[in-house]
Amino acid sequence: MLKILLPVVMLIPTTMLCHKKHLWIMTTTISLIIAMLSLQLMKPLLGSSMIFSNSYLGIDQISSPLITLSCWLTPLMILASQNHLKTEPILRKRVFISTIILLQMSLMLAFSATELTTFYISFETTLIPTLIIITRWGNQVQRLDAGIYFLFYTLVGSLPLLVALLLLQSCNGTLSLPLLQLNLPYMHNSWTYTMWWLALLTAFMVKMPLYGMHLWLPKAHVEAPIAGSMILAGILLKLGGYGIIRMSSIFNPPLNNLYYPFMILALWGIIMTSLICLRQTDLKSLIAYSSVGHMGLVIAATLVQTQWALTGATMLMIAHGLTSSMLFCLSNMNYERTNSRTLILTRNMHLLLPLMTLWWLIASLTNMALPPTINLMGELSIITSMFSWSKITILIMGSGTVISAIYTLYMFSTTQWNSEVPSNILTIPPTHTREHLIMMLHMLPMMLLMIKPQLISNIL
Repeated sequence: MLKILLPVVMLIPTTMLCHKKHLWIMTTTISLIIAMLSLQLMKPLLGSSMIFSNSYLGIDQISSPLITLSCWLTPLMILASQNHLKTEPILRKRVFISTIILLQMSLMLAFSATELTTFYISFETTLIPTLIIITRWGNQVQRLDAGIYFLFYTLVGSLPLLVALLLLQSCNGTLSLPLLQLNLPYMHNSWTYTMWWLALLTAFMVKMPLYGMHLWLPKAHVEAPIAGSMILAGILLKLGGYGIIRMSSIFNPPLNNLYYPFMILALWGIIMTSLICLRQTDLKSLIAYSSVGHMGLVIAATLVQTQWALTGATMLMIAHGLTSSMLFCLSNMNYERTNSRTLILTRNMHLLLPLMTLWWLIASLTNMALPPTINLMGELSIITSMFSWSKITILIMGSGTVISAIYTLYMFSTTQWNSEVPSNILTIPPTHTREHLIMMLHMLPMMLLMIKPQLISNIL
């Protein structure tokens, strides 16, 4: 673990000191090498044991795919942001890349922490670089409002987590996950235990986000630059699912009367957010609301707590991280050429950018969970486990799957097909090799996971 973390740390002074002519090439190349190094974390581990780097860091089959995903998306964010920052002074470019690297460090520490204090500090540290990226490099005036929404929703939601961890420390004398696994936490009464679980779940549900606590997400996505959207959809939303899976696998699961309200909101959110997507006029807002619907599936799976459900949740988190990041990159490529995210103003793009239409088609099909994508494997595992838990959920899951297919086709057909090209985009720049490289680097891990899904499926 340290052989990946230390090069990431040293990438910050490299970014600050390298010559301005080689800034983009140097940072992209080194971060891509680090991403290649992180692939060795995906090798099958012995059983469900955790491999420790030291007393504070360790990886297992739950955390290693998410660490690899965060390392893989970093060079893609740097590549995708080049056009957005081309008019910025060199110092601001260095600060921007350093902020992305700092965010990657925080995510790696959060996913590999074996001590809950380290996890909480890393969990909260991710707020600062993300807030800087949204409020400083956002495109619109409303980016400050989006930053305030993002900060206060996640900060207020995570304060109960701090109280829960302090209570756990006072009751057990330690916050080390291996020690807590050997000695299950003792709470004085059932009411205390219920409130403790409620505090834990609230923090992670806001981060996911759960329907009803999701209002910060569309604002943050719409106002963030492309790197902010990619890291929000690709990695930050997965911190909540990872926290629930990690806590539930170590401690006794919560009582039924506690997680029923969360389950109802998650299932209802799958339908509601899918219907909201059908009436969106903003392309990035549509993709953001679709993320809330997909995370509703992950929340439902993590609450069921069966092996099939947790396997499906992990697979869907990885698949959604790659798919949503790819969709945000495509929407940003349209925005850079048309200066508009409105769907009705970006029609019939297949006549002007025919090769980009192929990437739109692939991204849309993976978002619909078409066979044999890894999205389908994750969704099937979750739907099967939910059906075993309660038969009535098949109606909600089936309806959500149908509506998600409808809004994905609506998004694809609106952007790519129409009777005529709008007059505002008759002359636009052609696609660049850099953009096709970004798309290919999104597709490559998805294709590899289709061939060998056991890399992220046998988590228990």
